[in-house]
Formats: sequence, structure tokens, C-alpha cells
Amino acid sequence: MRIAGMNHSRVALAALLLASVAAMGAAPTGSAVAQDKPAAARDTREIDARVESILAGMSLDQKIAQIVQPDTASFSVADMATYRFGSYLSGGNSGPGNDEKAPPERWLALADANWDAAMAPRADGRRPIPPIWAIDALHGHNNIIGATLFPHNIGLGATRDPALIKEIGAATATEIAVTGIDWTFAPTLAVVRDPRWGRTYESYSENPDVVAAMAGAMVEGLQGTPGTPGFLGPDKVIATAKHFLGDGGTGGKDQGDTVATDAELRQVHAAGYGPAIASGVETVMASFSSVNGIKMHGNKPLLTGYLRGGLGFKGLVVGDWNGHGQVPGCSVGSCAASFNAGLDIFMAPDSWKPLIEATIEQVKSGAITMARLDEAVRRILRVKVAAGVFDKGRPSSRPLAGKVDLLASPAHRALARRAVRESLVLLKNNGNLLPLKPSQNVLVTGDGADNVAMQSGGWTISWQGGGDLKNADFPHAQTIFGGIAEAVKTAGGTARLSADGNFTAKPDVAIVVFGEKPYAEFMGDIETLEYHDDFKSYRTMQRLRAAGVPVVAVFLSGRPMWINPELNQADAFVAAFLPGSEGGGVADMLFRKPDGSVAHEFRGKLSFSWPNGPMPPRIGAAGDPATLFPFGYGLTTTDRVTVGVLSEKAPAGTVADDRLVILGRAGLPAAWYTRVSEGGGKADFISSNAGRSKTGVVTLRGIDRNRQEDARLISWRGGLLGRVDVAAARALDLSDPGKALVIDWKVQAKPSGTVRIGVGNGGLTTRDLLVDATALLAGGSKDWRTVSIPLRCLAPSARLRAIDTPFVVQTSGSLSLAISDIRVAPATGQVLRCSRRAR
Repeated sequence: MRIAGMNHSRVALAALLLASVAAMGAAPTGSAVAQDKPAAARDTREIDARVESILAGMSLDQKIAQIVQPDTASFSVADMATYRFGSYLSGGNSGPGNDEKAPPERWLALADANWDAAMAPRADGRRPIPPIWAIDALHGHNNIIGATLFPHNIGLGATRDPALIKEIGAATATEIAVTGIDWTFAPTLAVVRDPRWGRTYESYSENPDVVAAMAGAMVEGLQGTPGTPGFLGPDKVIATAKHFLGDGGTGGKDQGDTVATDAELRQVHAAGYGPAIASGVETVMASFSSVNGIKMHGNKPLLTGYLRGGLGFKGLVVGDWNGHGQVPGCSVGSCAASFNAGLDIFMAPDSWKPLIEATIEQVKSGAITMARLDEAVRRILRVKVAAGVFDKGRPSSRPLAGKVDLLASPAHRALARRAVRESLVLLKNNGNLLPLKPSQNVLVTGDGADNVAMQSGGWTISWQGGGDLKNADFPHAQTIFGGIAEAVKTAGGTARLSADGNFTAKPDVAIVVFGEKPYAEFMGDIETLEYHDDFKSYRTMQRLRAAGVPVVAVFLSGRPMWINPELNQADAFVAAFLPGSEGGGVADMLFRKPDGSVAHEFRGKLSFSWPNGPMPPRIGAAGDPATLFPFGYGLTTTDRVTVGVLSEKAPAGTVADDRLVILGRAGLPAAWYTRVSEGGGKADFISSNAGRSKTGVVTLRGIDRNRQEDARLISWRGGLLGRVDVAAARALDLSDPGKALVIDWKVQAKPSGTVRIGVGNGGLTTRDLLVDATALLAGGSKDWRTVSIPLRCLAPSARLRAIDTPFVVQTSGSLSLAISDIRVAPATGQVLRCSRRAR
């Protein structure tokens, strides 16, 4: 069968898809109907009696402490001794002592320290309440150095294997227990309908039936099966179904608005919650997003009425990172409305102190009734009693605590490697190139070939992943090249890693591993699905093919993307998504056994429709021209399918907004970078939200403005030229004289010297087009404000037609400047007057 442009082979492709689904087994149907039935009641009389006894002896301060959850980066052990928090979390960048690379032993030591502080005898003689510690273990115990990193959910959805997902949940729970942590904020049950969203890879699928099939399996893996002796036992942790409700329907915008009918909410977005609740999930997290214009953190009809009345949920509801502060009339330090709507625990990472004070006053004033407070605390205590927290004792005394040999144990690594094998989707295999003979001379190239951080994606050691992470930070992992080299060596072949794809002796075959750089949450939101790395991978493959070398492409991504140019240059193309720490699983699928037999057949099926242009396909629309490969597509090596030459021209009218966003609510655009330098020296690439120049003349870190780390604080020490710039993925045309460089900033400390701002090329100061902007900063400001630098102030239009560095700021003086948004748009706010042009 031939697929040329995907226009005249719809019938054949549909036949292939149906055959694939039949062979694999379709996802269970009917889940969207069953989810409206309340969960079956469990006998909790013994637990309830114990909870009532504990609740009766608690003071108001103790109760309030149960409903406010701080982050470990924002409180001390001394604070724990004073406030006795009922729970606490460690966000993506909150390792012990703010060290993201802290070893497992330090995590356990922190668990003990907070436990000891919380459980010390109280001055009022009341019974101390043990705390529980939560973390985002989304694809394994991913914050911990040396832990197993499983494929992200988008890949697990491609496996269509709930039994495998349950095993992964169980392995993850075991590794979490090693570090003394009690609770994971997983699984994510979003049904993502627009893959431009930066959290797409946290979703199992665009299809609600796939999400429903995986939800209960992961919950039972993490917690155990309700009614069995192992439920919430020593090798299990508390699970969280998130983000309730509609997080995947916001049109690709993080924390956006899902506009949907009640039927759509039930049948699509709530698909995973019924199975998760039936499997005993103890907690649900409220979504940052809105439903039909109402923020979920304040949406009582859904948060209380539907979740508890319609779905029969009995556990606790926890908020997301300061999400209560987005409810109208609220701030991060005060929000009775969210609590009254059904939130049981405020996630208040850095706002916990004013929130505690405000909530105490709200209870005293009646804005929050004692009955509502007791209801929330009762739910929290019920989860703690069910999880055995009152009986487990100090974290280091528990059965699995400190057994670091369980992190990335041989059994867990084998499970992860199997998960990688099952998650890969074969999109193209012209001439049945795969599987390869391992006895060949193999060239391996691409940014992702020898890069554990890149193959693991976001939520890996740090919140955003990537950045300064090196392979040495993953002591029990194998890169994709490592797996290839191992497979080839066993069969007597050779594998050579080439940074640029060049070679001296012509290889028999080339494997190019490339894709998205790591990101998380809104930092991964993108305007279109067009993949670009300035055509670096495309040109590498083009050069190899021109030399007569067959090309296998392995694409790493957190979502399906429009990559027709790269697809055209590859003879075989594998969508690997974000496979995690076991790169050998990729090699398993690319090569035959040394004896020539096939070791493993491709079985992965797309969990998301693959786009045929920069904009998302219409889900479920038969014959949609915006769909290249439909949901459920996936070849085997025995399928005789030829993918013909695909159109490389983006359909017209795909981008309506003529603004160029340089730094926005989603961070930098995909494949853009921040660079820092000092003294006019070489610029260093850094992650999008943190870094420093060589000796710290200039530093940059993420800060919160409206949401988590959506702004940057840049600090200059002074005494030497310090420069920060943004490098675009390709040259940009900024020649429109009616536009300006528009910046939202807050001057934390006024400049002591001249500050120059503008654009440049190649990070070379000799090509900078800068203007003196000191006047815009000199007054200082305690508030955020918008300033504009007209592009005509920088240079004549002809010199602005090919700009690859669309933002530069530099000074030799001291300065502290917070920036949250940079864009090229019509001038607004305070506009710089330019009497002369920049150099």
C-alpha cells in the first residue's frame, strides 16, 4: 500500500487501522457511561470511628494546619515545629536544601526531620497529627537521582496495555517509599483535545476510552487494590487523580477555559475519574483551568456536586499550585470561596503563612463554618488513617525506607525497557527497512542520540527537565546510542556516534535521533504544531540520503507534531515520544537478533492523531485533511506500506495572531534559548528559566507573577558587562516600522549604569542593534508596567529583516529587573522616544 500525501489512500489506511485495532484489542468501551455511577461503597466504619476520635481532640489551629500545604522550598523544619502542617509538597525544583540533585538519603533525612518536628510533644498537650509528604512522581520517582524513569503517559497510552501500567504504578510506589514520601500527584487523567498544550505528554490519549482504561490500572498500581491486604501497604503510596475537570479541553492553553456541554464534560473529560474512583483513589486535584468561564478552584457545582454527588468520590480534594488565588475575589493569601466550593487542602507553596492567618479569621467570622472545616479535616484524616500514617512511624523506620538498591532495580529497569518497546509507534517503514541487521556499520547522530535528559523530557530531576542535566546525573540509565551500541556489538557490527552526522567510511545505515527539548506545563505551550530545529535534523538526513545512506529517524516529543519535511527525508520513522531512562528499549525495536530473527515486533498505536499541518487535527473527523496519521495508526515491520512524498508547505491561514511572542505565559517558543555572557565573552546557552554567566556577573531565575515561574528575575552584579539575550530557532523578519519591542517588567533595583536594549544577530555584539533604555528604568517601580521600544529606534527596516536574536539587554552597572512578557507588537504603555538611531 502506498500513502502519498495521505489524500488518495484513506480507504486503505482505514483498513490498516481497523486491522491494527483488532489485532491489539480496542480500549474498553462504555467507560464514559459507567463513570456517572457512584463508586461502590467500602466498609469504612472502623476508620470513621478512629477519625472522629482524633477530630474531637483537635484545636482550631491544628485543623487549619491540616488544610494548608506548603512547599519545602518555602518553609523550614522550625516552621514545621511551630505550625505542624498536615501535609507538604516538594515541587519540581524543590529538592532538599533547594538541591535538585540531592541523593535519596537526603530526601529520607528531610522526611525524618519534618516528621520529628511535627510529632514532638505539644505545649497544649494535644495529640500531634502526623504529616504526609507529596511529590509529582509522574513517570517514575522522577525527582530522585538514580530512580527508574518510565515513558511519559503519552507513550504509555500508545501501549494500550493496562496491565503494564499497573506494574509501572507498583514499581513507582516502591521507589517512592524508599525515600519516605507518602503521596504522589499522579496519575494525570486529562483527555487532551489540542496537543499544543504543554502538558500533552502527561495525558494517555485524546481518546476518553484509552484514558479510562489506564486510570484505574495506574491507581491500583500505586495504592493497591481496595479490599485486599496490600491496599495502601508499606510498598504503596497515596495516588491523585488530576486535574479535575476539563484540563485537556482548553484549546492548547495552560490554565485556560474549557467550553463544553454537560454531556461532553461527562463523556470526554471525566472519562478517567469513574474508573479511578472505583479503584479507590484517595485524592483528587482541582484544575487550574476553568469550565465555561468558572475557575475550577471555585466551581462548587462540579467540585462538590458532580465529583461527590455524581461520581461518589469520598476522599480529599487538593488544590494546585496557588490555584485558589485565581478565583475571583481571592488572593493566594486568602480564599474562603475556594474552600467553600469544595477544596479540602490549599496548595499554598509560598503563601502558606498569610493563608493560615486569613483562614483562622474566616472561621472565627463565619465566612467558613466550623462544619465545613470539620468536613475537610475529616476527609484528610480518613486518608491518613487508611494509609496507615498514624501507625507507620518515623519515615526511616518503615520497611522500604533507605533501601536505595530498589531504585532502578534490575526488575524495574526491565519493566521500563519493556514499556519503551511497547510504546514506540512505527509511522513509516518504506522498503521494510526495519528491523535492521545488527552486524552492520551503523552511524548514530542527532541531539537526542546520547542524551538521557532529552529522551526523558520534562519533570525529570527538575520541573522543566533538560537544562544543565548531564548523563552522569542518571547513574542507572542508558542512552539510545548506548542501547544501539550494545545491540550492534553483540552481533559483531560497529556503531559510531557522530555529533554532526559526518563520516569518513560510509555507513550501512544511519539512525538520527532528534526532537523537542524538555519542557513542562505552560512552558511547553506552543502556537502551532510545526516542529523546527532550524532544519538541523532535516539537513543531516538530507545529506545522508544524498550519500546513499538509508536513514532511520527516531523522533522524541511530548506530542504529535507537523514534521513532514523530516518524514520525507527518512526511510523509516519511529515516534518514540519520551521513553525515559531505558534507551535500550528503542534499540530493541530497531534491530533483529544476531541470528536474524525478529526479537520484538512494533505494537504501539498512536494515542493522538498525527497532524498534516501546523494546526491540530479535528478529533474524530473522518477524512480530515489536517490529519496525516489517525488515532490508532501504527505499522508493524511486516506491513507493506509505502509513505509517499508529503507536502512540506504549511496550509495558509493557520496563524491568526500577528504578534511575535518572544517570552510569554508559556516561556520561550519551542527550540528558542536564553543565553548569558559577561565581559563580551562567549555566550552560554541556559535553560529557559534559570542560569548564570561564567562568574556570576549576571544571573537569571524563574519567579512567579501570575502563575508558577511565568516571569524571570535578571540580576547584574556590576563592574563588568553582563548580557542576556534570547536566541530564536531561525531568522525573523522584524522590519515592520509600526511594531515595537514591548516588555512587561518591574524594576527591583534601579540601574547604576547605562542599560542598552534591542536585538542582534548570532549573539555577536558587533551585530547588535541596541538603544539606550536607561530612562525607562531609572524611576524604578514596585509594580509591573509595560514599556515599548519602537523597532524604528533600533535601525532602518532593511537591517531588521533577518534577526535571530530578538531580545538583548546588557549593562555594566548593577541592576535587578523582573521581566514577564516580551513581544513584538504595536507599541503600548510607556514608549521610548528615540531622537537618534542605535548603532
